[in-house]
Amino acid sequence: MSVHSQRNQLGAQMKQLLGQWSETKIHWRDNKSAEFEKRYLAELVDNVNAAMVVLEKLDETLRKIRKDCGDSQ
Repeated sequence: MSVHSQRNQLGAQMKQLLGQWSETKIHWRDNKSAEFEKRYLAELVDNVNAAMVVLEKLDETLRKIRKDCGDSQ
């Protein structure tokens, strides 16, 4: 599986998680909910976004290497 497809899969899973969290927040609206979101989800979103940037750069680098080496994959 390519780095690009892994990046897309990670993004889709993050989007799904945030959608499920939005549904959960409809029913869980107390201080612990806000603490959970701030303590865990916000950090997770930041880390996933950073990972996606790195994966995109890695994909670009691998494409360049393949092109430079004459590999058409």
